[in-house]
Amino acid sequence: MSVKILIKRHVPESDHPKLTELLHEMRSLTLKQPGYISGQTLQRIDDPTECIVDSNWRSKEEWDQWFRSQERNAIQAEIDALLGRETEYAVYEYL
Repeated sequence: MSVKILIKRHVPESDHPKLTELLHEMRSLTLKQPGYISGQTLQRIDDPTECIVDSNWRSKEEWDQWFRSQERNAIQAEIDALLGRETEYAVYEYL
């Protein structure tokens, strides 16, 4: 069953260019992952420090494999260091 992953990040506006660079790097790797369907990155209008990534996967197992991968975790560590806090994840299944 396919799943939707919502990834929430809070980043100071001054760090948006670096975050954008890291997210592009992450996305280019994600596109090559088995089970990846689609995704988009959104910035909140009333709070530009909040960004959400909406990522769709064929299965939770394929998402989990990507989530645990060394290449994803290396970029994610850079993102979390930039944010000064951990990224938030929520996994949803379609009803």
